[in-house]
Order: sequence, then C-alpha cells, then structure tokens
Amino acid sequence: MFAQQAWSDAYAELAAADRESPLEPEDLVLLATAAALAGRNEASAAELERAHRDFLSRGDVPGAARCAFWRALDLFLRGEDARGGGWLARARRQLDDGQHDCVERGYLLELENFGEPDLAAAYAKSTRATEIGERFGDSSLVAFARLGQAEALIGLGKTAEAASLLDEVMVSVTADEVSPIITGIVYCAVIEACRETFDLRRAQEWTAALTDWCESQPQLVPYRGQCLVHRSEIMQLHGAWPDAVEAARQAADSLRPGSDPAAGAASYQLGELERLRGEFGAAEGSFREAGRRGMEPRPGLALLRLAQGQIAAAISAIRRMLDEAGDRLTRTRLLPAYVEIMLADDDAEAARPAVDELSAIAGELDAPLVHAMAAQASGAVLLADGKARDAVVLLRRSWTAWQQLRAPYEAARVRVLLSRAYHDLGDDESAAMELDAARWTFQQLGAAPDEARAEQLAGIAASKTAAGLTARELEVLTLVAAGRSNREIGNELFLSEHTAARHVQHILRKLGVPSRTAAAAFAVKHGLV
Repeated sequence: MFAQQAWSDAYAELAAADRESPLEPEDLVLLATAAALAGRNEASAAELERAHRDFLSRGDVPGAARCAFWRALDLFLRGEDARGGGWLARARRQLDDGQHDCVERGYLLELENFGEPDLAAAYAKSTRATEIGERFGDSSLVAFARLGQAEALIGLGKTAEAASLLDEVMVSVTADEVSPIITGIVYCAVIEACRETFDLRRAQEWTAALTDWCESQPQLVPYRGQCLVHRSEIMQLHGAWPDAVEAARQAADSLRPGSDPAAGAASYQLGELERLRGEFGAAEGSFREAGRRGMEPRPGLALLRLAQGQIAAAISAIRRMLDEAGDRLTRTRLLPAYVEIMLADDDAEAARPAVDELSAIAGELDAPLVHAMAAQASGAVLLADGKARDAVVLLRRSWTAWQQLRAPYEAARVRVLLSRAYHDLGDDESAAMELDAARWTFQQLGAAPDEARAEQLAGIAASKTAAGLTARELEVLTLVAAGRSNREIGNELFLSEHTAARHVQHILRKLGVPSRTAAAAFAVKHGLV
C-alpha cells in the first residue's frame, strides 16, 4: 500500500503489523510517513520520536539524525521554532560527537536556513547542502537544497537565476525522484515562489501539476488544501468564479486553524471572491476568519470598505497596510489598491508615488502581470489629471496585457477607464462601446458592484453635454442643483469638504457661470439633472 501511495491503508497495515511485532526503526519511519500523508500528524510525530530512540539504541546516529530532521521540519513548518530548533541542535550535536560524514548533514544545513536573515549566507548553506546531496546520490536532498538556493536568489533580486533553478527542481519532482513529503513541500514552495515573483505562467503550470499529483493520491491529506487555494486564485483570474468559490470553500473547510498556514489564505481567498460578487456581509465574515487564522486580509478589507462607501475607513486601512508592508511581494499587491482608493477620493497627488513605485517594481521583475497592473494604475492617474490622450496609450497597453493573461475581470475594469478617457476626448461612440463591453463582462462574471457602477456611468454618459464635465463633476453638479452644501456633498459622495469645494469651483469655471445658483440653472436648462 505504501508503494501504491494509498496512505491511510498503508498506515493501517503498518500499524497492525507493529501491534503484532514491533517494527524496525526503518519501518517505523515508513509508518510515520504514511501517518503524515494521511493527516495523522500526532501519530506521525510519535512514531518518528520512537524511531529516533530505536536508531540511537542500536548505534545508528545518522538514522536518528534523519528522524530528527523530519521532526524538526514539521515543527518549523508549523511555526514552532523553539521545539524545531531543539531537534535540530540535538541532531547536529549527535553527528558532531561521532564525527559522522553523512547525507544527513546536508538536510540539517537546510533546516538552519529557516529564519536565516542573511540571504547570502542562506544561499551558501543551500549550495553546500546541494553538493552533499549530489555526493551521496540523494535526489530528495538535492531538490530540497536547490529550492533553498532559489528562494535565497529571489530574496536577492536574482529572479531569472531563481526561475532556472526552480524549473530544474520541478523536473526531479515530476519525474518521481523525490520522497513524497519533500515532493509536497517543493510543489507548494515553488508555486509560492512563482507568486512572489508574479511569474503567472509558471504558477499556473505547477499548480496544474500539483493538482494532478494530489488527485492521483485520493488518501492524501496534506497539500490538498493549499493546492485548492492556488487553484481558486487562478480560476478567479481566468474568470471561472463559481469554480473558484467552490475550491476556496473546500480549502477553508478542510484546513484547521493552526494546523496549516494555508488556512488563513483559504478564508481570505473566499472573502475576495465574495467581495467581488457584492456579497459584502459574507466577505466581512470571511476576512474576519482569515484574521483569526493568522492572515491579515489585505488589501481585501480596505477594498471592501471602499465598495461599502466607507472611504475614510478605506484610506486609513490601506495607508496603514502599506506603511507596515516591508517586503516587495506585499507592497506590490497593495499598491494598485492604494491607487484605486486614493483616486476614489480624487487625490491623484497621493496616488502618484504609489504608481512610481509600482512601475519601478514592474521594471525590476519584468513580469507581465506587474506590467499590466502598473500600466493600469498609471493610466488611471493620468486620466484623473485630465491627460486623457496620454492615459489611453497606457490603458490600451494594460488591456492588451490582461487579455494575454486571460484575465477578463481586470481587462473589463480597464475598459471602464478607457470609456472615461474616450468621453473626455469627445469620442462618445468609442466610449459607449468600451463601457458596453465592460458591463457585459461584469454581468457574465457575476461582478454585481462593477456592473452596477457601469450602469451608473452609462446613465451619466448619456446625459453628458459638451460642457466638458467629468462623471464625478456631474454627480457634484446634481447635488448642487438639489441645494446641497459642500459638506453635504462630501458626505453623500464620501469626499472631504475641501475636495467637494474644489469640484464646485471646477464646475463653475467649465460652465462659465459665476455662482452655484447659475450652475444649477444651467444644469436644469440642459437636462443634466
């Protein structure tokens, strides 16, 4: 059963054999492995510790060190660094005392890299571990150590070298040359590394391979939940939202809080899909669950507040999130949301530094996904600055990139911006076509909030005149005609009073009228309200 990868059955058979006659330590390791892959974590830990003692009792120190490695690795992955460090120190001391030259030293070197802040030192340790694995012909160690090299290179900004190493690692994994636990760890780590470098092509390819690997082992418990999270993210990007929701729900249900770091990611992913579909109450609950499971819901929670019209709360949240984000991955995911929220408050000045940072990251990573995000954000800011012609160039570039990535929702959002830009340029026919295409996409996806906003924009566009008012200015003019003060306008449109006053001044200048009363009369006369 072990060779057939039927892990629950293998565990049952080995446990039964152990009850009849105590297993040898080598077989206890097999029992512990089957238990781990069947989701019996406590049983796996107990059998590993027992095997460790039995190896020591017969003087097999390298065998005991291998058990200590597996025990420490499990603890490190669960965030129990003190206990994991204890097992690592024990194994290192036992090998040093006996001056053992063995492959287990390479495994222990990789453990030392957990939490290693010096990336150059981490790369050097992983390189030594790779050499040890090659010397002893241990393909599992070689794959594990090369993964460590690639992760260090990513941290050092050498993404091209890292990608080459990751591909090499995955060749050995897909060729079934690596032990099952290391295989699962490598799959998940490689996909996470691809996400960190926004290498969508590789992330998709290896997620599909992980899915096949999991489905070939129906009794496999670990990795399945994390696999579902990755699948949900890719389904979301490609517009298969019902399937993405189902995968996220399965992941959230199967992952216990504290037992798997993917538990928080599963709840967050479900919350993101609920937010996009307009299920705001459900999204609120999922984001809170993500927080309880150890993952801050960013930027989803800030975007939820924006969708709910709580713009002050959205601004406060996204600013705090960005201030606290030190790593490039997190900042890259936050910057587009920051730009969107600042522009919703008509604060293009605050959005510009974020656009500059995002554009710089796109240049460094040279990843199509980040280029698409950066061009979209840059175009949106240019549009807010009244530079519609320049904005169109970047927005068309962004739309093309999203199309090539097969990302219909993101492409439709860009088409809404293009519609606004064409209106500002006086090309109302092209504007209407872009907006109609976006509305259709939102409807097909089930993106209810975006569909409603597109409907609103279509109504505004239909009543827009040659006065040259933007969509936001027309909203303000409608409230001016209703007798609202600047403070009341700000409250209703979720703007500051100062921003509302600035809009009123722009309206008076564009209409060529001296007062709010005259502007209201103009609006009534020309059918704008």
